[in-house]
Amino acid sequence: MNVGQQRGIDQPRKQDQPANGEPQHWSSGAELIVKHLEKQGVKYVFGIPGAKIDRVYDALVDSTIQTIPVRHEANGAFMAAAIGRLTGKAGVTVVTSGPGCSNLVTGLATATAEGDPVVAMGGAVKRADRLKLTHQSLDTVSLFHPVTKFSAEITASSAISEVLANAFRAAEFGRPGAAFISLPEDIINDPATGPILAYPHLPTFNSAPAVNVERVARMIEKAKNPILLLGLMASRPENAQALRRLLHHSQLPVTSTYQAAGVIDQQHFDHFAGRVGLFNNQAGDKLLQQADLIITVGYSPIEYAPSLWNSGNATLIHIDVLPAEIDTAYRPDIELVGDICITIDMLNEYIHSPLHLSSSSIAILEERTQLRQQLAARGIDMSGFAIHPLRLVRAMQDLVNKDVTLCVDMGSFHIWLARYLYSFRARQILMTNGQQTMGVALPWAIGASLVNPHQKVVSVSGDGGFMQSSMELETAVRLQSNILHIIWVDNAYNMVEIQEEKKYHRSSGVKFGPIDFKAYAEAFGAKGFAVESADELVSKLWQAMDVQGPAVIAIPVDYSDNHYLMENLNISQLI
Repeated sequence: MNVGQQRGIDQPRKQDQPANGEPQHWSSGAELIVKHLEKQGVKYVFGIPGAKIDRVYDALVDSTIQTIPVRHEANGAFMAAAIGRLTGKAGVTVVTSGPGCSNLVTGLATATAEGDPVVAMGGAVKRADRLKLTHQSLDTVSLFHPVTKFSAEITASSAISEVLANAFRAAEFGRPGAAFISLPEDIINDPATGPILAYPHLPTFNSAPAVNVERVARMIEKAKNPILLLGLMASRPENAQALRRLLHHSQLPVTSTYQAAGVIDQQHFDHFAGRVGLFNNQAGDKLLQQADLIITVGYSPIEYAPSLWNSGNATLIHIDVLPAEIDTAYRPDIELVGDICITIDMLNEYIHSPLHLSSSSIAILEERTQLRQQLAARGIDMSGFAIHPLRLVRAMQDLVNKDVTLCVDMGSFHIWLARYLYSFRARQILMTNGQQTMGVALPWAIGASLVNPHQKVVSVSGDGGFMQSSMELETAVRLQSNILHIIWVDNAYNMVEIQEEKKYHRSSGVKFGPIDFKAYAEAFGAKGFAVESADELVSKLWQAMDVQGPAVIAIPVDYSDNHYLMENLNISQLI
């Protein structure tokens, strides 16, 4: 074994090079692009074709890759992002020039903020027309530069494979995100010469320096009120397994951002203070405020502003694949930068005995456990119509077993679910919190159903968010996606409304009219359900869950208690 292989550095594969050492010739740049995608392991391409990009779509016909036309470019990016989050390999979207590209901006900004690897390719006018006033001419490289990890145009056919290789590496390596490639029309149409430089496997990190890891272990053993704050990268399955080993051994109390859902298993659940985010009033916030040592794992400030949880009185440790993004409220005393899984396992080895919790930490955790028990026991019996959010959360909890993936949109329901619905499988729940993008849930569900076609996927949105991507119901029907989409109906952008009411004692621009969602779903060929009384909530949810293929259920929700989400209220007073 040579040195490069020992260090995990990727070696060019012999089959990617011509046997006689001569350059490879391709009938078009598009052919080389598609061959590169195949070697990269890409199974699906989402998007909408157009004149500037149709040569790539033509080349896809002769490939092993499934082409999935979507109804809006942003939704294609969301579908690709779901594949990226669940597999770790970049999902791919291909769109045409001009508005085809500009429609991608929200999708790629969301992917980068949420840490989802995506490679997007957009058509462009011929290089000779770049400075002319011609239709669909747009500087897309500059457009995407602020919202991606990599943005470049291929300006010579000989650079096609180089740019593609680096785009995939940028999207997948470190903290994942989006990459964008601009494809001029003449580049993809003209013949090309060059090798395939696909590198499906990435270089590997090592652990943080052992001396620093041991130092952190000694700090944990001496601390009176230490706590772990888990972020997005902690939810990678291999990192989650390492964290479970650490928590079982150390008995450290722990909280997490919304994106780290599912890291904590049932064995350590009594030491889990729940998730924190948006409003600073949860049990996890209380533990963070009293802490003398805070250890963040895979956390980025975009997930939950450090000014909301860091009092500045605790020693701060940062464990991640990247150095900390410094701001006034986030200045780590020690940074353990390296492979998170290896670093956490090394930290576990240096901890000699379980932690003895302080009485204050025990009290906070016991109160949180009591609240969970009260919700489980009483939430399902709450009466009234429309449905109270806690009753709906309790009913949905019964749907979310280990074989179900849950995709959560943005809205008031997002907070209720993030706080009170639990999972015990890493990346079982997909949430948006970096950009807090409305409309992601249904496209995410379609992507997730492609990754695990034998599992049920449940997506949930408000009626506002649903209508931002509901046209993809046709895509779900066409693909026979085994998904159930749950709509929390209140005829308003309620999350905006409660914040307006809090600030101005009135609301503005948040009300809209009703829709017959049952009929709407059936118009697309999906199965539609509508809950029309409190008594039929559970039975109709399970009827919808039993549908093989796309189903939609609309549930009227009573959000009159939403203002409590921003207050320091014991939730047991509501149930």
